Amino acid sequence: MSTSWTTRPERSDDVAAIRDINLAAFPCPHEADLIEALRDDPQAWLPGLSWPAEAPDGELTGYSLLTRCHVGDSPALALGPCAVKPESQRGGAGSAAIRAGLRAAREQGENLAVVLGHAEYYPRFGFTPASGFGIRPPFDVEDKYMMALALDPDRPVPSGIIRYAAAFGV
Repeated sequence: MSTSWTTRPERSDDVAAIRDINLAAFPCPHEADLIEALRDDPQAWLPGLSWPAEAPDGELTGYSLLTRCHVGDSPALALGPCAVKPESQRGGAGSAAIRAGLRAAREQGENLAVVLGHAEYYPRFGFTPASGFGIRPPFDVEDKYMMALALDPDRPVPSGIIRYAAAFGV
């Protein structure tokens, strides 16, 4: 049986639940702490690009975040952290939150998103190896894990090295 997920932009009363999702999904608090640091950084945090997925009973279960980064000198978005409570993984909550966040980014006129993640998962959203766009991370990682997605096919995609928000520590 599939669950129908409701997605919406983060509200101020979602902060604790979003932290709980990330604490449950990951083995340490790094991702939950990263979200809080990004939320406190006005250069990184973009209103309307933090998306929880809500189960029919109203429980927040999945989450995705897009924050400001740069590729070369051009603004772009970094996708992540993305998380789903363990008991709801593989049920579509994460996909729903990611699709909603990417749709909101397009609607806000954003041009490019990058993600460091599972090479088997993120292509379902249109991500391909970033190297195909001439985009490189500021650290060593196997090519298939650093991906990019052109959000507006009518605009040129910048190339260069990704500059993440300071909270990422890279």
